[in-house]
Amino acid sequence: MALRNTPNKAAAKFGELTLNSRIVQALVNMGFEEPTPIQQKTIPISLEGKDIIGQAQTGTGKTAAFAIPVLEKIDSRRNGVQALIITPTRELAIQVAEEISNIGKYCRIRALPIYGGQSIDRQIKALKQQRVQIVIGTPGRLLDHLRRGTLRLEQVATVVLDEADEMLDMGFIEDIEAILNQTPTTRQTFLFSATIPEEILRLSRKYLNSPEFITVSRNNLTVPLIEQVYYETRESTKLDALARLLDALDISLAIIFCRTKRGVDELVASLQVRGYQAAGLHGDLSQYQRNHVMRQFKAGQVEFLVATDVAARGLDIENVSHVINFDVPQDPEFYVHRIGRTGRAGKTGMAISLVSPRDFRQLRLIEKITKSRVKREHLPGLADLTERRKEMIKSQLIRVIEDSNLAYYRSVVDPLVDEYDPIDIAAAALKLGYDLETGDDIEKTESSPAYYDTGAGPGMVRLFMTLGRKDNISPGELVRVLSEETGIPEHMVGDVRIYEKFTFTEVPEEWANCVIGSLNKQSIKGRRICVEPARGRNN
Repeated sequence: MALRNTPNKAAAKFGELTLNSRIVQALVNMGFEEPTPIQQKTIPISLEGKDIIGQAQTGTGKTAAFAIPVLEKIDSRRNGVQALIITPTRELAIQVAEEISNIGKYCRIRALPIYGGQSIDRQIKALKQQRVQIVIGTPGRLLDHLRRGTLRLEQVATVVLDEADEMLDMGFIEDIEAILNQTPTTRQTFLFSATIPEEILRLSRKYLNSPEFITVSRNNLTVPLIEQVYYETRESTKLDALARLLDALDISLAIIFCRTKRGVDELVASLQVRGYQAAGLHGDLSQYQRNHVMRQFKAGQVEFLVATDVAARGLDIENVSHVINFDVPQDPEFYVHRIGRTGRAGKTGMAISLVSPRDFRQLRLIEKITKSRVKREHLPGLADLTERRKEMIKSQLIRVIEDSNLAYYRSVVDPLVDEYDPIDIAAAALKLGYDLETGDDIEKTESSPAYYDTGAGPGMVRLFMTLGRKDNISPGELVRVLSEETGIPEHMVGDVRIYEKFTFTEVPEEWANCVIGSLNKQSIKGRRICVEPARGRNN
C-alpha cells in the first residue's frame, strides 16, 4: 500500500497495514499488536483518498480507524489547521484528542480540543500561539470560533464527523452544515455513525463525494454456551479483585486477557510477586519463548496464562476452566474469541470480566451485539476466602494422612496426648504450618465508592436524571429502560419521581456505578441524558 504522505517518511507494518513508521512505533509503544476489524477495512480505503461512511459503535476501535489516516495525511512542516474532527460532546472531543496525541506523539503534530465549558480565551490563545494542525471540537464552540474569526478552515484537507447520529439527535445538523460550508470542497470526509437514519444519508449525499460504505458485520457473533459473569471493580483496585477471585475460585487452568503487551508484562510481574504461577504470552516473544510458555501451561506448571488477543489466537487447550477479562476488550469480536478458549470438548467453563465504571457501556454493547446477558456477581468476601482456604487445608490433610508416612510426627505428638486434647494438638500443628490471617484487609480492598447523603433510604442511592414528563415517559417505562440498559432487576429499582424536566429514582448502592456508567450521556426517548448522584435533601 502506497503512503499518501511526504516521501521521506519510512514505512512500517501494523498488522497487514503499511503505515508511517513513526505512527507504527507509537502504536507498538501503546501496546497494540494488530488492527481491529473496522480499522482493517477503513484505513486502506481512506489512504487511497476516498470518502467513507463507517457504521460502527463506540468501542470498536473506530477512533484509531480515522485518526491514523488523518495523521498520515498531515504535513508537519505546514502551519494552519489541516484536519477537523467534529464530535457531539466535550467528553468525546477530549478522548479523541488524547488518542490522536498518543498515536501521533512521534510525528511532531499538534491536536487541540475546543469545546464549551472551557475558557474561549484560552482556546483562542492556543490557536494563535501553537502550531495546531488538527482541531477536535463540538459544533457549537466550533461555530463560535468561526464567527469570531479565530479559527480558519481554508487549509483543511480532512473532515471527520464522529457519532453523526448522536449529533443528529442533539439537533446539531444545521451547525454541522454551516461548518462544512466553510471547508474546501476538495476535502476528504469521513462520517462515522452507529446507525444510518435517512437524515444522515441526506447529509452524506450533500457533503461526501462517492463515499465507500464500511460496516463490520455482527450478525454471526454468537457466544459459546458457558457461564458469563462480571464483577464490578475500580481501576485502582482491579489487581486486588483479581487476586481475591484467584484465591476463591476452583481454577484448573485460566487464561487472563489484557489489552496490551505492556499490560501483560505488568500483570504477570504483579501476580508472580504475590506468589501465583503466571506467565505471559504476547507478540514480542520469540517462537522458542512462546513454545516454552505453552509447554509449561499445558503441563500445569503455570496455572495462569496472561495474554493479548493476538497472541492467544489459535490456542486450543482442553482443560482451561476459566477465561478472565482483566481488561474488557475494545471490540465485541475479541470478547467472543476470548471466552471461546474455555468450555472446549464438551467441558464446562466460565468467562469472568472485571468491569470498572468506564467499562459498563462497552459491556452493554457486547451484550447487545452477542445477544447474551452477562450475569453480575459479587466479589468474594473474607468469609468466602476463609472457607475456601479451610477446604484446601482439609484436602491437603487427607492426602498426608493417606500417605501414612507419619511415624516420626506421631512420636512428637504421643507424649502430648495425655495432657492436651488431640483436636487442640492438631489445630496447633496447623497453625504452625499455615497463617490464616483472618485479620487481613481483604474485605476492605474493594468497597464501593461511598455515596454520601443523596436523600435515599438505607442501602440505596438517589439518582438525578435529565429526563422528565415532557419526554413522555412513565415510571413503569423508566424502570423497564433501567433494567434493559443496565441489567438491574426491575424489582430492585426503588422510588421513582418524575417531574417536568427531570426525574429522581433510587437504586441499591451496589448498582449505582453500573446505572451511572451505562446511562450517563446516552440517548433515551431521542434525548441525550445526564445521570448523576442526587444532592441530599440536607445539602
